[in-house]
Amino acid sequence: MSARAGSPDFPGILRDSGLVALVALFLAFPLVGFHTIDQGGGAGMGIETRFPWVVVAVAAAFVGRFLQLALLRTHAPVAVERSLSRLGEVFQRNTVWIAAAAITFAIVLPMLPFADRRLVDLATLVLTYVMLGWGLNIVVGLAGLLDLGYVAFYAVGAYSFALFALHFDFTFWMALPIAGLFAAAFGVLLGFPVLRLRGDYLAIVTLGFGEIIRIILLNWYPVTRGPNGISDIPRPSFFGLEFTRRPAEGEVAFHEFFGLEYSGLHRIVFLYYLILALALITNLFTLRIRRLPIGRAWEALREDEIACRTLGINPTNTKLSAFAIGAMFGGFAGSFFAARQGFVSPESFTFVESALILAVVVLGGMGSQVGVVIAAIILVGLPEWFRDLQEYRMLVFGGAMVAIMVWRPRGLIAHRDPTVRLGVPQRPEPSA
Repeated sequence: MSARAGSPDFPGILRDSGLVALVALFLAFPLVGFHTIDQGGGAGMGIETRFPWVVVAVAAAFVGRFLQLALLRTHAPVAVERSLSRLGEVFQRNTVWIAAAAITFAIVLPMLPFADRRLVDLATLVLTYVMLGWGLNIVVGLAGLLDLGYVAFYAVGAYSFALFALHFDFTFWMALPIAGLFAAAFGVLLGFPVLRLRGDYLAIVTLGFGEIIRIILLNWYPVTRGPNGISDIPRPSFFGLEFTRRPAEGEVAFHEFFGLEYSGLHRIVFLYYLILALALITNLFTLRIRRLPIGRAWEALREDEIACRTLGINPTNTKLSAFAIGAMFGGFAGSFFAARQGFVSPESFTFVESALILAVVVLGGMGSQVGVVIAAIILVGLPEWFRDLQEYRMLVFGGAMVAIMVWRPRGLIAHRDPTVRLGVPQRPEPSA
């Protein structure tokens, strides 16, 4: 732009915004302007027009580009960057208090007056993605390995529990460690072919691995039942107490043991506390292991692999450990998913799930545990709460990703102090 710094070049901005609006019109006219509907009564499919939405899309593109270019010529981006950096520093300095408050709120949430079944169930879903985000954060945020197939480990954990329960009558507690070990084994299996790959090439291979797992689940019908999935998966029990109205002969139900009136909310609350405990264990493990030599090796690998080799760090073992441990927590989350749903099928483990989990890590700030929680609430909790706007979920999702890449490329809570600080010795002042 020819205008001096701090003075927007409005003719140039309008010209650029108009060009963006023209491109938006070209894309939105066929994709948004026409919508197929079922006419019913055997009449087949019909087409309805939604041209007002085309106008909205074009106007949004024009206004968004105009504001972006206008703000770039002011000090607003710098102010936003400084504010978010200060926010990250505040979170970093007060991590203990913020974590304590968040955990306390999470523990008492089902007991609050406004906590109904829908809210508790939604919180359970958000915590599932928080656990998945923390597991992937080991691979992406700490080790710096871009993984687009994390949903494969999620699927391995879910199907491990489903198959062991179906063929060997395993309970959730018996199958949980097995699901984690199976997922970790698949993590090592993925790690070996990608030891020499970085960046985009690594992402493509992990994406292919996730699709391979999904296609195997879809086509290996004698084992996985293909697209029909596996149903009647047993629910987890509370120390052997089932959450049923009429327990089997010789057994005692949860509400009978505690002298309570039967309520379907008991199982919902129990599942909430179960995933909360699993998520907290994942977080505690991650915070602990990042201070151990293996955790420091992950961060060193993320910063510079060549320097790692010169320091004597084995990149092969470091990468494999990151893939295995991250996959293990994905397997634990998958086992919980199967227990919560009571049914698993390949449709639940598509690439969109991998993209959503990765977006939670990136949006929150790679390496930030608190950021993952905030991003999971934004990307998972809000769209589910406003289910009436579910049709526009991916539109909002894409817009949020574009905005965060433009204004905050390192994530919402990107500030993080290094695990180890190297002290610089002070030189003695020369005597007079």
